[in-house]
Amino acid sequence: MSEPLPQVLPSYLDPAHPGPWGIYLEQVDRVTPYLGSLARWVETLKRPKRILIVDVPVELDDGSVAHFEGYRVQHNTSRGPGKGGVRYHQDVTLSEVMALSAWMSVKSAAVNLPFGGAKGGIRIDPRKHSLGELERITRRYTSEIHDIIGPNKDIPAPDVNTNGQIMAWMMDTYSMNEGATTTGVVTGKPIALGGSLGRVEATGRGVYVAACEAARESGIDIKGARIAIQGFGNVGGTAARLFHEAGAKVIAVYDHTGIIHNARGLNVLALFDHVRESGGVGGAPDSETLTPQEFWSLETEILIPAALEGQITHDNADLIHTRILVEGANGPTTPEADDIISAKGTIIVPDVVANAGGVTVSYFEWVQDFSSFFWTEQEINHRLEAMMRAAYAAVSGVARQHGVSLRTASFIVACTRILEARQVRGLYP
Repeated sequence: MSEPLPQVLPSYLDPAHPGPWGIYLEQVDRVTPYLGSLARWVETLKRPKRILIVDVPVELDDGSVAHFEGYRVQHNTSRGPGKGGVRYHQDVTLSEVMALSAWMSVKSAAVNLPFGGAKGGIRIDPRKHSLGELERITRRYTSEIHDIIGPNKDIPAPDVNTNGQIMAWMMDTYSMNEGATTTGVVTGKPIALGGSLGRVEATGRGVYVAACEAARESGIDIKGARIAIQGFGNVGGTAARLFHEAGAKVIAVYDHTGIIHNARGLNVLALFDHVRESGGVGGAPDSETLTPQEFWSLETEILIPAALEGQITHDNADLIHTRILVEGANGPTTPEADDIISAKGTIIVPDVVANAGGVTVSYFEWVQDFSSFFWTEQEINHRLEAMMRAAYAAVSGVARQHGVSLRTASFIVACTRILEARQVRGLYP
């Protein structure tokens, strides 16, 4: 970790173990020399605007009362209301939520959406709770963060282990407290409550579009290209299907149940059926099982980590042999691993661009809720693909201009936009 890091860490984080927030700070330090006169505002990026930690007490089905720790972090709102998901995971930490909120600021600005960055989470293993318990936990959490969220303040969305049903409960709870139905308070809702067509597949579709743009620039034909994917949920699964439809060979998939491989290409459509029946990719027919080391060592044209953050580190970066790495997850590659992989000539399409499809269609949903006029799925996919291509082109152009990586270029584009907004707004009072 660099020397200045402990000086900018807030008092509630451990300088020796800053967690994901430390990764984000390193990324900001790398981009600062390219910000010109805006660098005087760079400390704005290193301090979240607002952090709320809440207690979530809930009566469980057996009559006992359990307490869960919940967070909502608003990193920056200079360009618009906060935007970011809510994750339910037993290992959620404040540092993680802080970093994710900051990456949402960068992501929204990189795609030029009128949002700032925010993120939420509850330290809970949802697999250990009934649907009724999850509803009560969600409603209590929403009530606790009610004062700082809203369609013009901060708009939550689904993330790890949350979905349209969780968003429906959040919207209903917020609306009951407001005394009026407020569909725009969250995105990723069911269609019946003002959700948007195309939202479920949006992140995976964006990953696919970003990968195709990077492949086109690199002279790689998607048809026949070898693809390996970590994660087979909405992001990894959607990307796998789109690559399969385009004629690529998805040769390996890695999820919490195992790692499967077929050098000739997996039957992706049959794999969806297997996952629905068994809960994961492990044991899929017509495949062999790999170890994590073997998975990361596969020779591919495109590698997509679409699971959790911190999956590619200095411990496994040397194993990777791919021409393009497309980050479907948030923060899957540490800065040290980023340097190792880039030194091999691998192109890394960073998360703040690659997986921005989700927040882009969330923006479409928010706009549709305000206007009460809804678009077709074809219109949404067309608009999404156009915005993703434009964002990739802008970042790629800056990368060539400065001779930097796509990640640094994306931070240059995004941080410039954020700090320009901060500068022209000024400080109040």
